[in-house]
Amino acid sequence: MMRHEIHHAFERVLAVSAEDIEYFLQSIGTISWADFLLNPRRLRGSDFLMRWSQGVWSEHLLTQAVNATGQYFAIPYGPSGTAPDNDVREFELYFERLERAGLGSMKRPDLLVFRTGDDDRVSSIIDSLNGVGELPFTPEGDPRIQQLLSLAIIAVECENSLWRAQMMPDYHTPFTPQRRLNGRPGLKKSAVLPTVIVKEEDRRPLTQWQDTHHIPIHIWHAFFDEAYGIALDTVERLISGGDIEPTKQVFQAPGGATSEKVIYKIYYRHAYPLAQTVAYPELVADSITDRNGHILPYVKFIGGRSELTAEALAVLREVDTRHG
Repeated sequence: MMRHEIHHAFERVLAVSAEDIEYFLQSIGTISWADFLLNPRRLRGSDFLMRWSQGVWSEHLLTQAVNATGQYFAIPYGPSGTAPDNDVREFELYFERLERAGLGSMKRPDLLVFRTGDDDRVSSIIDSLNGVGELPFTPEGDPRIQQLLSLAIIAVECENSLWRAQMMPDYHTPFTPQRRLNGRPGLKKSAVLPTVIVKEEDRRPLTQWQDTHHIPIHIWHAFFDEAYGIALDTVERLISGGDIEPTKQVFQAPGGATSEKVIYKIYYRHAYPLAQTVAYPELVADSITDRNGHILPYVKFIGGRSELTAEALAVLREVDTRHG
């Protein structure tokens, strides 16, 4: 039985699965779990700051990779994508503002992707809304948001994992018939390989959003060295067809609240190769200091560059053709 549930938007965004926390602890040694008072909630441990830094970095990396194609560009749309990205305290205050506005529980995809030829129209709409940071505070019924969405070819939900995908033990392990999957091809439960993560709690809101706006949603999952993408419709087919089974995981939020969530781990072979990291980021030591003078160190991701694959460009062109 879970002791707590994670309700606040800030805590949901930075929630870390128990297995990731265990991985961090085993990898970098002892971390003090003392409470660090930064705000009304408490930020526990370097792994949560690492999660924030990694999420900001990976989303920027994928956005830059799309923009570098010269054919398409991406803008942040959901709350986590438009939030401040250089100060964890400002990041939290942003989510507090969402909560006060009664918008903390809304679900919007993280990115919108557009044709390069529509950049002036997109910029004009965003300027009329006072910048991308105001997108989550503007109702989707607003005519300007409706105009913005009419130009988007796909919407993207971003996930990330702190792993080198190609070094994971079962990266090359072939599929074999699995009894638990009724003979469908797959891998043993304990297999360690890249997967695209989809949370059960996100499936219905994302599907409803897609159906409402008639914009296909893709899930993009970034690893340190490469990234994978998959259409939400494909995810639904895999789940309903029994090819992917649910997994229960315990998530812990910065304030210590824990919640058991159902997730789906989509084998990377079901997805399309999205991007390759061609320049790795620097992992730079950084820290924050709470108002009591306590220092909390963490590793910050700086720089790096990824390139979209030919397969990913083909996916965008195919969706673009249907959109046009």
